[in-house]
Amino acid sequence: MPTLHLVPKDIAELYEVHEWRNAAGVLSTSRPTEWQEVLETLRLFRLYRSEIVSPGGSKSKIANRFDAELKQRGWVEKQFKTAIELDGKRLDSPTHKIDCYKNHVALEVEWNNKDPFYDRDLNNFRLLFDLRAIEVGIIITRCSHLQEIFNALGRGPSYGNSTTHMDKLLTRIDGGAGGGCPVLVFGISKELYIEDEAGQIEVTASEGSDD
Repeated sequence: MPTLHLVPKDIAELYEVHEWRNAAGVLSTSRPTEWQEVLETLRLFRLYRSEIVSPGGSKSKIANRFDAELKQRGWVEKQFKTAIELDGKRLDSPTHKIDCYKNHVALEVEWNNKDPFYDRDLNNFRLLFDLRAIEVGIIITRCSHLQEIFNALGRGPSYGNSTTHMDKLLTRIDGGAGGGCPVLVFGISKELYIEDEAGQIEVTASEGSDD
C-alpha cells in the first residue's frame, strides 16, 4: 500500500512527491528524527529568481542551501569504503559520495546536473541498501514544469532536457533503477518560486544574524 499520505499536507502542496517501495512509510517510522529534519529543511526552502539568473558554478547555490541546512542538523557528506574479495585478493570498490547522510538515510540534491547523475545516485542507493548501509534514499530535484520559468527569465538553454528534472528521474525509478531500496523524491515546484531582487537573500540573512 502506498504511504505518500504520511507526507504532511503543507509539503505536498509545495513539492511534487513520489515514492518507491513505500519510502515515506519506512522513513517516517524507522527514522523519525531524520524524517522531521528533512521536512524542516523542505519547509525553509524557497526558489529565488536571483539564484536562477546568477551563475551556479560547480554546484549551484540552490543545492548548497539544502546541504547547509541539513549539515547544521548533523548530516554529513559520506563515502563508504567497500571491497570485493576474489580468490583471496581484495579489490577496493568505494561507493560514490552521498551529498547528505545521517543514521542510515541517504539524500542527494540534483538541481541542474546531467541526467546520468540520476543513474549514479540510484545505483548507489541500490548498492548501499543491499549492503545494509542505508534504509532509504531521498532525491531532491526540480519539477519539469519549472522550464517555463527558466524560459521566461532567459535561462532556458542552461536548463535543457538532458539535465536533471523530474520527468527524467521518474522513468528511471519506475524502471527499477533503485533496486530494492525505498526511494522518496521531492520535486521543487513553481509554488516555491519567489520574484526577489539580486542581493535580497544576503541582506535578509545578515539582518537575521543580529538577533
